[in-house]
Amino acid sequence: QVQLVESGGGSVQAGGSLRLSCAASGYTNSRTCMAWFRQAPGKEREGVAGIDSAGRTTYADSVKGRFTISKDNAKRTLYLQMNSLKPEDTAVYYCAAEAPPTWERCAGGLRQNEYSYWGQGTQITVSS
Repeated sequence: QVQLVESGGGSVQAGGSLRLSCAASGYTNSRTCMAWFRQAPGKEREGVAGIDSAGRTTYADSVKGRFTISKDNAKRTLYLQMNSLKPEDTAVYYCAAEAPPTWERCAGGLRQNEYSYWGQGTQITVSS
């Protein structure tokens, strides 16, 4: 089991920045992949950014050049640095993780079904 706790949400004006953190506990390993997803009111959850065990990253087109995903393996913490925020970035942001067995590898992609573990989410509100 892996437990994920997000922090860093809040309200910001358009053009501002925020950094989200996701602290992982429980069973994680060197093959763990992690990602950030978001869900806006009335919309389906979508992938924002993912990172695989080697540190390779994937971003949704809507956030490329503005958001940066990173992880600190020693602290078992995932981050999402969000710059140049827009009102359309308003959503609940979720951290997700997958810790595959030794005979498998995860991709760190942006599909929900790649991840078994999810945090409770943190609200980001961007005002114009």
